[in-house]
Amino acid sequence: MSDETKPGETAEIDSNTSKADLKAAADDILKSAPKQEDAPEAQADVDPVQQLEIEKEELREQLLRTLADLDNTRKRAERQVSDARVYAIEKFAGDLLSVSDNLSRALAALTDEDRAALSEAGRNLFEGIEMTEKELHTALARHGVTVIAALPGDTFDPNLHQAVANIPSDQPNGTIASCFQPGWKIGERTLRAAMVAVSAGAAN
Repeated sequence: MSDETKPGETAEIDSNTSKADLKAAADDILKSAPKQEDAPEAQADVDPVQQLEIEKEELREQLLRTLADLDNTRKRAERQVSDARVYAIEKFAGDLLSVSDNLSRALAALTDEDRAALSEAGRNLFEGIEMTEKELHTALARHGVTVIAALPGDTFDPNLHQAVANIPSDQPNGTIASCFQPGWKIGERTLRAAMVAVSAGAAN
């Protein structure tokens, strides 16, 4: 083969050139070709310790999020169990309120004078009704069902009291003047609001 081919020039091939010479010439051309520079990404060295620190921090954050989700789930489940335990008898307790109302009406039907005039059998009957009402209220209280305070002079609370009248009274304006029907609550939830009259202040 004649003179060495320079980069960028086309080699003249003699018809008598052997395959071995052609292969050698091709190797020379490939060796003399300019090498491409490595990409910046390939040149950049990655610190394995730093990479492990990054992965460790990512796993730590993932673990903390998982633990927070588990804690929220546990608290929500505990709250649901607690609510179910407290409010499971809500409907049943509501049905018993009419029984309590009827017992109260029966006791209020007799004045002190009428009660004093009762026979021994009548007094025993009256005392039996009082004991029944007391036992009912004790049983309700044992399950978290309690009476809502609605005494004259108490502050009116729309979450606990239902105003059915606004009347002049000797109680301060805006407070409860009288109670028509007692209210009840179960736990922190109002089962039945107390029906009250709200004081409009002293009459002119």
